[in-house]
Amino acid sequence: MDVKRALEIYTDKNSTIEVKLEGQPVWIENVDEEHGMATVQVGSRPTNTHTVKVERLQEG
Repeated sequence: MDVKRALEIYTDKNSTIEVKLEGQPVWIENVDEEHGMATVQVGSRPTNTHTVKVERLQEG
């Protein structure tokens, strides 16, 4: 995924778009456009967050 698409998914509050990190479902919590990074919540635990390169995220 690229930064632009990650930002679109993050800012779209009207849709639920499936995103995965290494096969695990995640929620995008923040996108750092300048550095190409995203903070994601893995699974259903709000405390289980990771900051990763957006290229590691997959849609669908």
